[in-house]
Amino acid sequence: MKLFDRKKSADAGRPASPDAIRAERQRLREAEALAPPARLPGKLGLAAALISIWWCLYQMLPGLARFGTRNVLKLDPASSLGASVEFFLYDTPKILLLLALVVFAVGVARSFFSPARTRRLLAGRGEVAGNVLAALLGVITPFCSCSAVPLFEGFLGAGVPLGVTFSFLIAAPMVNEIAVVLLYGLLGWQVAALYLAAGLFVAMAAGFVIGRLRLERFVEDAMLAARAESGQGVETAGEAGEAGAPAPDWAARLDAGGRAVRGIVGRVWIWVVAGIAVGAGIHGYAPAGLLASVMGGQTWWSVPVAVVVGIPMYANVAGIVPVVYALLEKGAALGTVLALMMSVIALSLPALVILRKALKARLIVVFAVVVGLGILLMGYLFNAML
Repeated sequence: MKLFDRKKSADAGRPASPDAIRAERQRLREAEALAPPARLPGKLGLAAALISIWWCLYQMLPGLARFGTRNVLKLDPASSLGASVEFFLYDTPKILLLLALVVFAVGVARSFFSPARTRRLLAGRGEVAGNVLAALLGVITPFCSCSAVPLFEGFLGAGVPLGVTFSFLIAAPMVNEIAVVLLYGLLGWQVAALYLAAGLFVAMAAGFVIGRLRLERFVEDAMLAARAESGQGVETAGEAGEAGAPAPDWAARLDAGGRAVRGIVGRVWIWVVAGIAVGAGIHGYAPAGLLASVMGGQTWWSVPVAVVVGIPMYANVAGIVPVVYALLEKGAALGTVLALMMSVIALSLPALVILRKALKARLIVVFAVVVGLGILLMGYLFNAML
């Protein structure tokens, strides 16, 4: 008996083989899959509690911002510094709270649309229907143009029509939950709805025009080869594995929403704070008459200048919207500042550089010109109507 115990003890101290480790991991995965979904009630209760706390904090923000400016910092809210500080103290937590709520909801929605499933949805569509669907799918996909480019390349390699892929590429960074939430929180639902409609129109129209130009010959050779394989029905191992994977339950979907909040808000909060800080400076110190004369609706050249200036100004939507809000407060025209915002987001220089891996330079120029013309049209239209 003692000899057996000594042997068992020696085996326990010996490192496990790779096969044994893989078998144990497989056993744990199977046990987890067979476990009853008892986590859902607890997660729903936690979500309800967090939403209640969120609502209470949101209602307290105006009073807290006034108290911090006047009683803690002893600043006069009528002064330039006081106005800037109160702007910053109110809008920073307001935008971050709105952002967390909507990113959570969209994170849950995204759990229904994996990249491979999205590719399958777009690959079988006609040109017009594909442009519309791609632009709508762009609303719930990554908000940064640089993170949307890899998905764009995947769609292109999977045989999705060229114009349809461009509709997705334009809509994904420009028309997303962060843009809509920030515009709604700062400027109201009317401006948010106008921007949403304009962004979708630019994405659909630009994708349709690029598709009709038949510019597939300006796609890089490696991407064309991938498209040819896709047309022959070649499926990647990842797509095949995903097709056979079970759908996540609601507990997993709530987890996906939580991961989206931690990932996205964790990445963009610094942009939000920086953008609101710039906006606060404009709010308190920039002369209203100067901005109205340079960026007002009566200045015909303000829209094209805004588009050209916005292209090299790399910033994501979280950083540019607070600046747009401050410019509007100082008399800038809505069409001009929205044109600036669209060009910064949709035509950012880093995204154009990344696209060079999949597209030849002539096609990138066509893309920039078509999208730029669409943004110009929207800018002039808004300035004429509002």
